Amino acid sequence: MLAAEKSVAVPHELMERVFEARRQSDELFTLVRENFLYERPIPERHRIIFYLGHLEAFDWNLLNGSLFGLKSIHPEFDRLFAFEIDPVGGGLPTDLPSDWPAVDVVRDYVGKIRNNLDAKLEKVSLEPHFRTNFRTNDRTDDRTDDGFSLHTLLNVAIEHRLMHAETLSYMLHQLPLDTKVRPRGQQAVSPSLAGSPVAHQMINVPAGVVTLGLARDAKDFGWDNEYESHTMAVPVFEIDRYKVTNRQYLEFMAAGGYETRAFWSDDDWKWKTARGISHPLFWKKDGDRWSYRAMFDEVPFDGLTLDWPVYVSQAEASAYARWAGKLLPTEAEWQRAAYGSVDGNARAYPWGNETPNAELNKRFGDFDFQRWDPVPVNSFPQGRSAFGIHDMLGNGWEWTSTIFGPFPGFAPFPFYRGYSADFFDGKHFVMKGGSARTAACMLRPTFRNWFQAHYQYVYAGFRCVNRG
Repeated sequence: MLAAEKSVAVPHELMERVFEARRQSDELFTLVRENFLYERPIPERHRIIFYLGHLEAFDWNLLNGSLFGLKSIHPEFDRLFAFEIDPVGGGLPTDLPSDWPAVDVVRDYVGKIRNNLDAKLEKVSLEPHFRTNFRTNDRTDDRTDDGFSLHTLLNVAIEHRLMHAETLSYMLHQLPLDTKVRPRGQQAVSPSLAGSPVAHQMINVPAGVVTLGLARDAKDFGWDNEYESHTMAVPVFEIDRYKVTNRQYLEFMAAGGYETRAFWSDDDWKWKTARGISHPLFWKKDGDRWSYRAMFDEVPFDGLTLDWPVYVSQAEASAYARWAGKLLPTEAEWQRAAYGSVDGNARAYPWGNETPNAELNKRFGDFDFQRWDPVPVNSFPQGRSAFGIHDMLGNGWEWTSTIFGPFPGFAPFPFYRGYSADFFDGKHFVMKGGSARTAACMLRPTFRNWFQAHYQYVYAGFRCVNRG
């Protein structure tokens, strides 16, 4: 186990969130048998051992580097575990397991980092009437030289960790089943929540104005790519009531979807052909029968799994949309379908303004670490949007056709300049919504996720639109 989660008693909601985020990430490393912690489940990513040290190294480099100025306990590890990788253009990491330190050495580093940061945070009150200059202990202001508060930095640390809790989930999903430890009490597959067959149809969304982004003077936390707030006019369109399911995607495959050149862009066809890709990554074929590769089991396709959302890359989603004579939605269209309303008033969530919590989560969607796998797309009718569109938060991110780029007025976080700006390269696409392993705090309307078009590993599905 790592260092005790609650070794400090800072009377603030943010610290409770820090401890809860640590609990989520710590749990993931207990799912891997220890002799497999040096595996690389996804060729484009680091080995699992990197992430064991990365989360604390990030917190240390962020908080200590910006505010505290403490002496490093291990400068080499601060650098070794500092940066994630996202290779573009086919370059893959080549490091060996022997290049990494022993597990117990990394755990010791993690424990010491937590103890040092928690000891410092224990002395800090985040209440507005009490500010401390952390380097001199003078009562002054809790902001960095760049003007960002400790409140903001802690939110960055929390959400960074929770993002990696999701990243680690889909990474571990790719490990062979016998290398993982099923959590105690974990059922083979979550029981079906849907009470009736999925009735697919398209829903008309009237023309309207949508607000994208977060205002600079907003009290809520947001990442740099969420700013600046601006409005866009969205013409009338139709959108699928539900995400595209495994059942529907099977029809695309039976129609020769992976063999028909016309459904694929030049770049996507080249990628598919070079990699020999002929089906979704989460599917497995045994003879003439398909099964779904769930987190801890292989589940035959049946009435339950066929109505789960299909998880594919943006390239595969785009090919399906062309076959269906439809399109992927833009970010603005998706935003209007999810958070808009007929009267023009935006909602905080598709279902209304009730904030997700442990009780509401059971009624509104498959998110916030409730499950390891998807559920049928019609499982949460109470979570539908004002226009009657289901399953827009949780149960799988949703690809859009929008290339990830800056909003007007974008400015990178000075303490994390590459978080967004490194990916404004025309090769990453915006995703919206969330998966079963997405934390509730990232279900806010302004949150933006993004991946390369050929990235198959994330829990991401899609729905289609018609225009005009």
